[in-house]
Amino acid sequence: MKRRYYYLIRVQFLGFRYSGWQKQPGQRTIEGMLLKTLKYILPDQKFKILGAGRTDAKVSALDAAFQLIVEETPISEISNFIKIFNNNLPADIKILKINNINDNFNIIKDSKSKEYRYYFSFGDKNHPYCAPIMANILEDLDINIMMKAASLYTGTHNFKAYTAKPGENKIVTRTITSCVIKENKEIKANFLPKRSYVLEICGKGFMRYQVRMIMGALILLGRGLLSLEEIQLSLTEDTNIKIPFIAPGSGLVLNKLEFE
Repeated sequence: MKRRYYYLIRVQFLGFRYSGWQKQPGQRTIEGMLLKTLKYILPDQKFKILGAGRTDAKVSALDAAFQLIVEETPISEISNFIKIFNNNLPADIKILKINNINDNFNIIKDSKSKEYRYYFSFGDKNHPYCAPIMANILEDLDINIMMKAASLYTGTHNFKAYTAKPGENKIVTRTITSCVIKENKEIKANFLPKRSYVLEICGKGFMRYQVRMIMGALILLGRGLLSLEEIQLSLTEDTNIKIPFIAPGSGLVLNKLEFE
């Protein structure tokens, strides 16, 4: 039996040019670019990678992770391998750190928490340079009621209204440990609007589109198209409320990923 070696690799990327994480035929994806690069720098080795989860098209990450499994020959010098890896990746993907792990590690089940941040502005149209990192809502928003409503998502709730395809066997009860909207003080550049905001949300795991649909509901609330009462009802098991708006992917960032 061939010996295998296991590594946890931390990575960050700007997702604006990519059709999400998962490899897809005919599409540029983060996983596809990592595989292409690894085939080039590990030409004579068998390997596979496993992601910690999927990100949607245009979604970015400051602290994502994937597992690399190589056969027969281990990585001899980690620091040198990181340098070679980064030298051959495009400018919008960067390897941060590589750690040895054992074969008992499960990159999906051992996830402890994920923190997402959704950056947005509203009103005037943004400078074009903002497009990869910040959603721009052209309508005016009642940001105060949005800030008030964000806390309603904290706790354990039924989130069937916040996923595109609930399905009979899908676990839609999820726990969110924190959810707040506050003024953006982190990302700064002279082309950014004078005032912008960020939704910060943290939990053990999220369904596809869940964070973007929470942001979508808050935007609808800010536009006066949903009420606080409807937000509360949308989190109940017998709700018939549908969230018709998925916020754009380009404002969303996987900010932090922690494992058990």
